[in-house]
Amino acid sequence: MKVLAGTLASLCLICAASAQSNPTKSKPGAHSVLMRNDVRMVAPALDQYAQDRVLGDLWKRPGLSPRDRSIVTLAVLITRNQTIEMPCYLNHALDNGVKPREISEIITHLAFYSGWENAMSAVAAAKDVFAQRGIRADELAAASPKLLPLDEVAEAQRASRNEQQFGAVAPGVLQYTTDILFRDLWLRPDLAPRDRSLITVSALIASGQVAQMPYHLNRAMDNGLTQAEASEVFTQLAFYAGWPNVFSALPVAKDVFEKRR
Repeated sequence: MKVLAGTLASLCLICAASAQSNPTKSKPGAHSVLMRNDVRMVAPALDQYAQDRVLGDLWKRPGLSPRDRSIVTLAVLITRNQTIEMPCYLNHALDNGVKPREISEIITHLAFYSGWENAMSAVAAAKDVFAQRGIRADELAAASPKLLPLDEVAEAQRASRNEQQFGAVAPGVLQYTTDILFRDLWLRPDLAPRDRSLITVSALIASGQVAQMPYHLNRAMDNGLTQAEASEVFTQLAFYAGWPNVFSALPVAKDVFEKRR
């Protein structure tokens, strides 16, 4: 299935609550596919979990800002190509303070970390949301901005490690990894390095790619993500990426946290 039933149920409730609690904001509930009555007709217990635990508890936990929760959740939806309810979550993210240029960059970043076509599917969903909200082209990230400064020492060490391990296996991959990802994509200024790390870690967990986590979780914490925030990211991901994916990632996170003490 493209979208887990729990995700659908919780999303509709979140969007409806957002619109009702602040009528001056957009009404993303209008874009929902499933409304609460739809869920009740199929799975009343699921509706109760969504109401009490996801909407009533998870999104209100203080360990991670609503903006960060939106970024994490969008990363899951894009990574898993779950587009049915994506317009609703895009509206919710904009209402939570995620800027249009940041959403543009999230989609661009995840093209490399979750696949090109997943990003293109997200573009299709975002296009209509941006049009409905009157978001202009000049509010989006530029195609070729002035890049952030490169940490030459750290990048040289990363490239050297990869060359030693995989230089004889896939030189083309390593070339693109250096030239496009770490000397271009990660230096684009319209998404903070911390946020790039946040969506990358979320995408890795959502897709079950825990082998890549030690490097990227360490990078996230180097970029300003605290251990408390990282822990809360796992809590958010348990609902949106599933408990098995999160529990597979927890031993890796435990090892990273312990080695940083």
